[in-house]
Amino acid sequence: MLTLRIAAAAEAVTLAVLLTNLLTVHAKAITTYAGPLHGMAYLIVIATAAMTPRAQSTPGARWSAFVPGIGGLLALRRLRAVPDGREG
Repeated sequence: MLTLRIAAAAEAVTLAVLLTNLLTVHAKAITTYAGPLHGMAYLIVIATAAMTPRAQSTPGARWSAFVPGIGGLLALRRLRAVPDGREG
């Protein structure tokens, strides 16, 4: 779950950086570095959401990870809604 949280945050932040860059200065250096970071975060979100054991029993958790930009946050939200059997 920690990997999914980090990747979801990275995906959302890099998308915000890319869109802000697009709407303002459109610096090529920002696009060059943030674009691949966003793509890797997106792939990590999909992979970790697919491999999380709770995602198999949670309806729609794996599919929500495929939404670009906020898919990781949506998957986390669905996974947090289902108790995992632990107390604490």
